Amino acid sequence: MAVEYDIITYGNKLLRRKATRVEEVNDETRALAQDLLKTMYASDGLGLAAEQVGRDEAICVIDIPPMRDEETGTPMRENPDVRMPLVLVNPRIIERDGEQVGSEGCLSFPGIFVSVKRDDTVTVSYLDMENEPRTARATGLLARAIQHELDHLDGVLLVDRMSAVQKVAVAGKLKRLRKQRK
Repeated sequence: MAVEYDIITYGNKLLRRKATRVEEVNDETRALAQDLLKTMYASDGLGLAAEQVGRDEAICVIDIPPMRDEETGTPMRENPDVRMPLVLVNPRIIERDGEQVGSEGCLSFPGIFVSVKRDDTVTVSYLDMENEPRTARATGLLARAIQHELDHLDGVLLVDRMSAVQKVAVAGKLKRLRKQRK
């Protein structure tokens, strides 16, 4: 049965840790993936990295819901070849292309949303839940989510992607998060 973790917030030094490579995907890894998914869904997130719950394994989960076609109302996926939820073990971006700028939030920075520049398209290599090497090519919001979660695995936080002006604009919120950190 999956466990729901508390999400660590900004100010907790565990968020700065670099992830440790997973030697082999096993039952423990699969259980952690389920725990991460349960925690992410309970917090209404699109992605979650192990570092955000105090674990240091190189694993993250992402689930981008389908968008609705404005004319027909039918669900459609921006990246139909990538099955959701996506569980990435030892992920690494092997190809990047283009540029996009969009609003990003983070479960470790509740209530803070800032505009961040990212690659528009990425190809990521990773191990799947059967310990098989895979690659996925993603664009748009999924590419943004992959880059965001891989940042977490490297100890890079949303605040590190903010401009000086953005940091000033959210300084009060950042200060409150540091004071009440989990």
